[in-house]
Amino acid sequence: MTTVRKLTKYVPLTREQFRERFFERFYDPAFDSVKAELEKICEISWDGYIKYRKSPRTQAAGAEFSDPSFKLPVEWLQTRHAIRDAERKQKDSRSPSRILIVSGSTRSEHTCPGEVSKTRRLADHAAKAIEAQAGFEADLLDLSHLADEPWKVIHPCKACVSTSMALCHWPCSCYPNHAMGQTNDWMAEIYPRWVAAHGVFVLCPVHWYQAPASLKLMMDRLVCADGGNPDPTTTRGKDPAAAKALELAGWPYPRHLAGRAFAVVAHGDSQGHEGVREALSEWLTSIGMVQAGAQAAVDTLIGYWEPYATSHDKLDAQPETFVQVENAAKSLASLVRGIRSGTYRAPDAGLRNPRQK
Repeated sequence: MTTVRKLTKYVPLTREQFRERFFERFYDPAFDSVKAELEKICEISWDGYIKYRKSPRTQAAGAEFSDPSFKLPVEWLQTRHAIRDAERKQKDSRSPSRILIVSGSTRSEHTCPGEVSKTRRLADHAAKAIEAQAGFEADLLDLSHLADEPWKVIHPCKACVSTSMALCHWPCSCYPNHAMGQTNDWMAEIYPRWVAAHGVFVLCPVHWYQAPASLKLMMDRLVCADGGNPDPTTTRGKDPAAAKALELAGWPYPRHLAGRAFAVVAHGDSQGHEGVREALSEWLTSIGMVQAGAQAAVDTLIGYWEPYATSHDKLDAQPETFVQVENAAKSLASLVRGIRSGTYRAPDAGLRNPRQK
């Protein structure tokens, strides 16, 4: 048995620090009339924090789990149910072929930027190209809603997988954490949308040679889809020692999204577009998804070293960019048809990678 390493003692916030952070959410003078009520809510929240009521509503796991009597968070069970329902529909041969289109820009015309992103325009074009295919439907996941909707968040991955793969639950059980005020986690909705998809099309701009932070948040939280533990009762919730023992006994590394097709488009205005496209393609390939041919991985420049203010005009002047997006969408649809009909067979089908980690 390996050691569970510790470095520092956890030091919670003081009551005064907690209260200051709590009331930052109610800075608007309009809340002054309910200050007494907020003080009461603050005290209840403080009690939940200091006693660490992470999951205040739980229920017995049930017969499908290793320990049916172990209590699991109600919210986690609801997300699991949504995932299983999405999986049944995805595997139903009578269902339409579903393509999840991820618009990976945080820029929104409804908040500070005041203008739609080029990524969203390209994503809309991809959706139209998909929906023009017989038997296909598009599901547009616009990550800019993180910026233009109140209290919608994707909380950061806590890297449980680096303690043990078995500690990384599928779906993620780190959130919501009511003790810490870490609620409204959008991933509870996003996980089933990935599972329901037969193909995924990710489009994004370059931010400082990297994918945008909003997209990276989602990517990191999808780590549980590649080897994650579908039974938290086996680790007694978040017991690192139990998880390490389970992994070392021989972990199967279940690949919950494997076999789906993908396409990617990364665009920039000077540099970094190639690296982002490569990173996205390698990430999706590493979790067992299949690239839909050479034209399904696009990196391009829109207005090379041109002013930001005219970038949409530059996109309008590049009809070939829309054609590239359309070709990627058609390639993706073609591979999905092959996968669903059984005519496509991966060249490495049946081979086991000796390095599962």
